[in-house]
Amino acid sequence: MKRRLLFGIILASLFFVYIIVSTEEVRQRIPFLDARAYNTRCYNEASTAEGIRDFEPESNVDKLKPGRNIFFHETSCFGEEGLMLNARQACAVESAARMNPSMTVYLLFVSKSEFSNNTREIVKHLLNYRNIKIRHIQPDNYVKNTPLEAWYARGALKKSRWPNSHMSDVLRYLTLWKYGGIYLDLDVVVTTSLEDLTNFAGAEDWDDVAAGVIGFDMSELGRRIADACVRDLKKNFRGDLWGNNGPGVITRTLQKFCATKYARDMTTARCHSFTVFPPSIFYPVHYKKWKNYFEVKNSNETMKILNKAKAIHVWNKLSKAEQVRVDSNVPYAVIARRYCPHVFNSCKTVF
Repeated sequence: MKRRLLFGIILASLFFVYIIVSTEEVRQRIPFLDARAYNTRCYNEASTAEGIRDFEPESNVDKLKPGRNIFFHETSCFGEEGLMLNARQACAVESAARMNPSMTVYLLFVSKSEFSNNTREIVKHLLNYRNIKIRHIQPDNYVKNTPLEAWYARGALKKSRWPNSHMSDVLRYLTLWKYGGIYLDLDVVVTTSLEDLTNFAGAEDWDDVAAGVIGFDMSELGRRIADACVRDLKKNFRGDLWGNNGPGVITRTLQKFCATKYARDMTTARCHSFTVFPPSIFYPVHYKKWKNYFEVKNSNETMKILNKAKAIHVWNKLSKAEQVRVDSNVPYAVIARRYCPHVFNSCKTVF
């Protein structure tokens, strides 16, 4: 009896250790249990369709100012319905342009087409800002003459379980490697100026660095980090792990660069002048508490937290189905009404 009890205790202990070790990989392998099929046709087809202008950074039209650019990417492939951008995504773009008037904000689509009927009206509000440019990029051309050219040609990304998401991961690091500037996710609302920030990222929690808001300039430091990120992505890309190629890249890179494992210890001094902001600056509401953005209950406390941030990440993957009425005072509505007023006010009843 005692032997059975002892054996049971040992077995339970081993199982507990296994759960602790494997939890992070399980969470990355099946994020939100999303296993639907993805359309990636536009990734390797040179479209001849009429549509938005191609991104031409060497031309006078798109000539980039070093370190004065903000980039968003939309990596979905759209069909005959045309390009789509919803109000919340447009809010992110408007907020970036509104709060950073001396920077150029680029929204880069991988799919080339005209805008869908529903999107056309939203885009009009964005193009009222002189510092917003909406462009198309073709991945095969975009990776040429970069460390990722041969890697991309081998087709690892096309075999990914989440190719649209992982294309976004690839493009954020590659874009900053090519041009420098700031990358933002399309579910980030900017609430202060980012114009004076260079070479930075934000911690999602005190363990890991997130990739929803990152900036690398064209200085030696910025080039060193950007190059390290691109090469880490090339070496460690995993199509079966959700977060391995986004936050995983910047976390691993800074762990080496700062010679420490945890984000809490990534001080500016330890990281050779690279800044890792605390969670309160870009991720003030943890993804486990995403509903705080959509609830009136405790909204005063939530707003106190949000008002201290430079930007907020609303965790679209989790929150996209949550409705926000334009006449409500939930924290997300309050923030949107203030920082993307043109887009928000164009919504009839639901944002």
